[in-house]
This record gives sequence, C-alpha cells and structure tokens, in this order.
Amino acid sequence: MTDTTTIHVPLGARAYDVRIGAGLIERAGPEIAPLLARPRVAIVTDETVAGLHLARLQAALAREGIASQALTLPAGEATKSWSHLTRTVEWLLEQKIERRDIVIGFGGGVIGDLVGFAASILRRGVRFVQIPTSLLAQVDSSVGGKTGINSPHGKNLIGAFHQPSLVLADIAVLDTLTPRDFRAGYGEVMKYGLLGDEKFFCWLEENAVSLKDDLALRQEAVAHSVRMKAGVVTRDETEQGERALLNLGHTFGHALEAATGYSDRLLHGEGVAIGCALAFDLSARMGLCSQEAPSRVLEHLSRMGMPARLSDIPGELPDDEALIGLMAQDKKVVDGQLRFVLARGIGNAFVCDDVERSALVAVLADAR
Repeated sequence: MTDTTTIHVPLGARAYDVRIGAGLIERAGPEIAPLLARPRVAIVTDETVAGLHLARLQAALAREGIASQALTLPAGEATKSWSHLTRTVEWLLEQKIERRDIVIGFGGGVIGDLVGFAASILRRGVRFVQIPTSLLAQVDSSVGGKTGINSPHGKNLIGAFHQPSLVLADIAVLDTLTPRDFRAGYGEVMKYGLLGDEKFFCWLEENAVSLKDDLALRQEAVAHSVRMKAGVVTRDETEQGERALLNLGHTFGHALEAATGYSDRLLHGEGVAIGCALAFDLSARMGLCSQEAPSRVLEHLSRMGMPARLSDIPGELPDDEALIGLMAQDKKVVDGQLRFVLARGIGNAFVCDDVERSALVAVLADAR
C-alpha cells in the first residue's frame, strides 16, 4: 500500500479533503465515520463497479459499524439523465435519507455527477462523499462540486454546484479499468499540463506510458492533477473566470459526445483528447502558438494510443455546420458567442471568444 496523499480544498464552510492512495476502499469506514451523525449511509453505484467493488466497500463500512444500502444503476453516459436522476432521488427518499446523512457516489464520472446532483436537490441539499473508481473521475469530476445530467441539447446543461464532504480516490481500483477506459481518463490528466503546467506535460511525455503499471507514478499524476484542479476551484468556485480554463478541449469534445449520442462510440476523455488536439490546431492556425505545439500534442496522443482526430471516431458524424451548432449549445456560450479555450503554447491556455468561423471550419474539415 502506498502512503496516502491528502489535498485540502479550502472553501470555507464547504472545505473538504481529497485523499489519494492505494487501499482507501478498505479504509472507507474510519475515513467516513467522523462525518456521520448516525451510523448509516446510502450508496449509489453502477452495475460494473458493483460487480467488482461494492461488497468490499460495504464490508469496510460494516467493520466500522456503518450500515449501508445500495442502488445499482446501468453503467454508461446515458445514465446521466432525468429518468435515472428521478429514480435515484426517489430511492434516497425511500431510504429516509435526512439532511445530516451521507450519500456515497461510488463509480466513475457519470455516477459522481448524477449522485452529486441528486444530493444537491434532495431535501434542498444533503451531504455526499465521492469514491471515484475511474481515472477520469479521480483527477477531474470528483473534485470541485460540479454536478449534473445531460440533455439531448447538450452535455451537463442541467446541474448545480454542490461540493462533496470528502473524496476518497483509491488508485489501486484503477487496475480493474479496461485499457480503453484508463486511456480515456488520461485525456483529463494530459489536459492539466496543456492548460497551465508545461513542466507537468514534459513529465507526462516521459512517464505517462507507465501509469497503468506503476502505482507510485500513478499516484503522482493523480495528486498533481487534483492539486491543480483544487487550486483553480479555490480561486474560482463557480466558473466566473479562471475555472473556465479547465474546459480546454471540452467545447469540441462535448459537441462530439452529443453527436455520437453519449454512446460508447466516444468516451468523455476521448472527446477531451480530440478536443485538445483541435484546440491546439485552431490556436496555431490563428497564429497564437507555434506549429510545434499541436505536433507535440498529436505525437503524445499517438504514443498513448488515444484518438486525436474526428476520423478516429467510428461511424458517421454530422457535417461541420451541425457540429458547430452543437458547440453553440455549450454552457460556455455567452450572448450567443462561442467561447473556446485556446493556447499560446503548451501550459499557457486562455479563454477566447473571437474565433473566425472559417478557421473553425478548416480545423474540423482537416480532422475528418
């Protein structure tokens, strides 16, 4: 077992710790017990995670005298929907969850986002704990309090800011991810280097191929990503400014996810990876960064075995105009103006709402 890294997210009355290390599921009882007004919790998970890890979590809680009930939802992005939100909230009410109780979101980003949103609206707000089981959720969606569900109009358009009370990121759990899911989560790790830390991106160029097999390197990558996110969230909790930089690659990525029907044709982290490549291509075309920067991004994605172009997505995609229309539904749109996170170089991202449509069309056409 590796030592645990603790990263504090200092948000006043909403402050919490993110704990990162191997074996945290086994220690979930003593980690969560201090938060409880009474020794019981409700767990919401998905079928994949339940089959692999739910018994271990419930046993760990029971060893501490904590009773638990669990709701198991289907795995996949389509679960972030009104119907599953309704099912979750009604189930929590059936369990007589009170404001002082804790709901545990036990799964990847889909479960974390859905459960966080359910907790935010249940009795006008109950506390919840994130136990993220995917690389993507550990480095990104479990930290920062963004919760929500998808709409046919776009991704994460319905939601609320609701900070967790604790995050337990057990990096050993990532051993059970498929190679594709691990790589998809890596899209969010890489994003942190690209948006604000060139030294971290250089470290990833050296070490990222070993993250799947080396627990110490994995812990370092997860902890560095969480530190970066926690810093941004602390300075800009509700995305009035700097936090928007965390959306590097997401304007493109979310449009592609909507275009593929939130199916496993394209996983979220894969959409982010393609989006980062497109954002750097667009930046270079607009003269904002050298051509070397997008080349480095493409080379790194290729080395990691990740998609980087629209042509890497199986099946038909809508035409350029339709994709741009999906981008126009993005939450970052202001006064009808598309906003992109672009870059002046690796590690130097900024928000831009002055993108010429011709440059955007050229980037999309080139990526097909």
